[in-house]
Amino acid sequence: MKNECGWIAQAQSAPVRDRLKGPQTADWLVIGGGITGLSAAHALAQLHPQARIVVVDRQRAAQGASARNSGFVVAHEHPGTDELIDSPGFAGFEVDTTISRAANAEVHAMILRHGIQCEFRDSGYYFAVSDARKLTDVEAKLQTLRALGATAQYLEGEQLAQKLGTGHYRAAIWCGKGNALLQPAKYVQGLLDALPERVTVYENTDITGLERLAKGRLRANGIAGSIEAKQVLVCLNAFVPRAGIQGSGTFAMELSASLTRPLSDEEFRNMGSVEPWGVLSTRPLGATVRLTPDRRVMIRNTAEYRSRDLSASELSIRRQHHVLGLQRRFPWLGEQDIQYTWTGHLSASRSGQPYFSQVQEGVYAVAGCNGSGVARGTLWGRLLAELASGIDSPMLDSVMQRAQPGWLPPRPLLDIGAMLRVRVETIRAKTEF
Repeated sequence: MKNECGWIAQAQSAPVRDRLKGPQTADWLVIGGGITGLSAAHALAQLHPQARIVVVDRQRAAQGASARNSGFVVAHEHPGTDELIDSPGFAGFEVDTTISRAANAEVHAMILRHGIQCEFRDSGYYFAVSDARKLTDVEAKLQTLRALGATAQYLEGEQLAQKLGTGHYRAAIWCGKGNALLQPAKYVQGLLDALPERVTVYENTDITGLERLAKGRLRANGIAGSIEAKQVLVCLNAFVPRAGIQGSGTFAMELSASLTRPLSDEEFRNMGSVEPWGVLSTRPLGATVRLTPDRRVMIRNTAEYRSRDLSASELSIRRQHHVLGLQRRFPWLGEQDIQYTWTGHLSASRSGQPYFSQVQEGVYAVAGCNGSGVARGTLWGRLLAELASGIDSPMLDSVMQRAQPGWLPPRPLLDIGAMLRVRVETIRAKTEF
C-alpha cells in the first residue's frame, strides 16, 4: 500500500530545490531540514545577517519526521507518579515544564512572526483513558499541573463523551493554558517558506560524514558534492549517526498513523458537533487521536523499535490496527473511510531527556525529542544556534543541564532490550489502543 502522509498531502509544498553538486562553501551549515534545523537557520540568519547559511536535507525539506507527527504542541506533560507535587521528582518536572512552556511560546512566536497558516489552536488537549483505572492520582495531578501554570480539569462519563463525541473514553484530564494543536506539515512548511533568501536549501542531499580541515574548517561530504563551513549544526534527531556522531544516547522509534476522510454533516451532528480535540493516552504506547478542524479523525496506535523501515505489506497490517482503534471510538468508520496511512520516526532516549551538545570544535548537535518535537524542536533550533554563536542564557543553561539522555547498551543488547520494553508497554496499554 502507499505510504502517504495526510498532513503533507494537505500542505502546499514548495517547488523542489536543487541537490548539492560540486564543492560549496558556507559560514554555517545546518544538516536537517525539519523543525529543529529550520528554526536554527532562522536564528542564525538573525544573529549573523551577513553570513552564508546552507541547509541540507536527505529528502524533501519540511517533509520528514517533523511533518509526520500528530501535531501536539506540548507545554505541560502528563506528570508521572514520581513527578507529582511534594514528590522527589517534582523539582526536575518543574524545570522541564518551564522549558516546555518556553518551547510552546517559541512556536506561537514563529507562527505570528511569519504569518504561518497551520490551524494552530491554543485550546488545550486531553490525557484520556478508556479504562478509568489507568488514570491514577487525579487530584495530585491536577494540583501539580495547576502549580506549574496549567489550567486542568477532570472529566468523566457523559460529560467527557459530550466533549469528544464518543463514549470510548471514560476519564480524562483536560490540560490547557499552553498545550495546543496544529497541522504539523503546514507548520514546518511555513518555517521553510519564511527563510530569508540568503539561506540556501539543498534537498535530496545525503551527508555521509564530516571531515576536519585546516584552520578549523569542516567539510561535509555528500554523494555528489561537499560543503566547507566554519560551523556545523546537526539537527537529525535520532539519525545523528548519519553525520558521523556516535554516542548520543538516543534511538529511533517508528510510528504509523492514519487519517480519515472528512466526516459528513450527519456524522458530525450525531457526534454532537464537537470542537476539534486531541487525546493523548496516559500509557506510553497508548493511542494518540485527533479530531481535526476539517472533521477528519487521525489515529496513531502503533509504535515500535525497528532497525529498518516498514514495508508496504507491513504498513498494511498496521493500518488494520488503526481500523480497530477507530471502530472502538467511532463504530461507523471502517477501512474504506481511511484516506491516508503513513509512517514517521521520533527520537527517544532512556531518560526522556535530550542530547544537546557541542560535539567537537565547530560541531553542535541535538537529538531526543521523545515525542514532543514540535515545541522542543522549535526552541532547540534557536538555542543550538545561540550555543554555536557563543550566546549564553538561563534557558540554554537549563536545557543543557537537563540534557542527560542516559546510557544505552551496545547493539545487539540495545535491540533486544528495546524490543522487550516496547512489548511490555504494548501489553500494558492494550485497553488504550
